Amino acid sequence: MRQVVIYPGEDGYWVAECPSLPGCISQGETKQEAVANIKEAIEGYVLSLEEDGLPIPDEHFESLVHLGKRNWSYQFNLRLSLRHA
Repeated sequence: MRQVVIYPGEDGYWVAECPSLPGCISQGETKQEAVANIKEAIEGYVLSLEEDGLPIPDEHFESLVHLGKRNWSYQFNLRLSLRHA
């Protein structure tokens, strides 16, 4: 399970990122599209680490991030059918 933060980007798209996987960020025109895209990004990120024999970072649920003037951030967990995600 991975923590994902989703918030509105400056370009009108929704941005989704996985804080425990540095640089794992995606976006979508809707929140649902951003979630689908970040799931794919997480899967690819973890697969790349596995293929390169690199360690997969542990998940940490230590904070809730609030961004934007209207407090439009969301934090939720994604369950993926990955061994280490």
